[in-house]
Amino acid sequence: MDKKKNKIGDGEFVALMAVVMSLVALAVDSMLPALGQMAISLNVENMNDSQWIISAVFLGMSIGLMIYGPLSDSYGRKKAIYLGIIIFLIGDLVSIYATDLSVMVIGRVIQGFGGAACRVVSVATVRDRFEGPEMGRIMSLILVIFIIVPALAPSVGQAILFFAGWEFIFWFMFVFGLIALTWFHFRQYETLAEENRLPFSLKSILSGARQTIANPMAMGFTVAAGIMFGSFVAYLSSAQQIMQGQYMLGDMFAVYFGVLAFVYGLSSFMNSKLIARLGMERICVIALSLLTLISMGFSLYIVGSGHELSLNLFMLYLLLAFFCLGPLFGNFNSMAMQPFGHIAGIATSVISSIQTLCAVLVGAVVGQLYNGSVLPLIASFMVCGLITLFIFLMAKNQRKRQAQDAT
Repeated sequence: MDKKKNKIGDGEFVALMAVVMSLVALAVDSMLPALGQMAISLNVENMNDSQWIISAVFLGMSIGLMIYGPLSDSYGRKKAIYLGIIIFLIGDLVSIYATDLSVMVIGRVIQGFGGAACRVVSVATVRDRFEGPEMGRIMSLILVIFIIVPALAPSVGQAILFFAGWEFIFWFMFVFGLIALTWFHFRQYETLAEENRLPFSLKSILSGARQTIANPMAMGFTVAAGIMFGSFVAYLSSAQQIMQGQYMLGDMFAVYFGVLAFVYGLSSFMNSKLIARLGMERICVIALSLLTLISMGFSLYIVGSGHELSLNLFMLYLLLAFFCLGPLFGNFNSMAMQPFGHIAGIATSVISSIQTLCAVLVGAVVGQLYNGSVLPLIASFMVCGLITLFIFLMAKNQRKRQAQDAT
């Protein structure tokens, strides 16, 4: 196939990558309105345990992320995506027919394991075409379109629940996955040329992993992103309990969730426009500083007043927090990936796996702390923001030293 004749434009490329990457977001966010029903159907006694229906997806991702990058470096980006989506669909079917929480968690882990390909190989594909600030700009644009899925997914899930059981949400995911696979097959060319492929061997994987882990700058950005992402996972895991349980939003939960996703997408879009003017590093420092200060202020208000936040105040906090989060993950990934154009697949696997594992650990701990108050969640954004800012500044200084040494 002639690559030049089949090279899609940047606009369609951004849209396609967003759709492929959104499979995992759909697997998480469309299920949120159904967690209460699923807990009853699966005989879950402790409602906090239902959070594993969400966390299990990220756990599966953290395992799968280490595999698909090396596979894509050896056999091409497209074959790795095919394999991942097929495994995702298998996990979807397991979840549909689950009769208890254990089987459901297994199905969700399989979904996450397959969906990992959509994340890691998509980023490697973007890196094949772009680098540096241009990659950061493209990733931000992908996130703008990508955010439509988490914005609408809870509403889709809620709409399905009006007419059918939670199993049909999984059937919707199945169809969405088939559509993404078909579009990717017919429109996206293979971005990794034959001559640039690496032999698939344990030696080459370990070599690429060592190169990635041995780079302190890249690892700094990676761990920083993982810790901050952990608070976001905690929010996703406990959102249904907080919104529908604590604040009694009922069916309006999907609307509130969608508004927050829109703000996140708007922030990502602004990041794509500001990168050339301010640079990724300065944007990250500003966003992290604001997020930490805002979270500290709201935490002190709860502790000092002795009262729980009203729904309006909690939404105000989340709107501000999500606006600060918008620029972070795309910029973190772009900075972490900058030195690894020659091993983009393996490097993306290592970086994404470490990020996701950190996020699962932090998110699981914070999620289990939920006790009918939003304080643990807000405090986690404050603590994680402070730790992330510290690590980020260290990595930033390391990057500056490397640049000076190179000259």
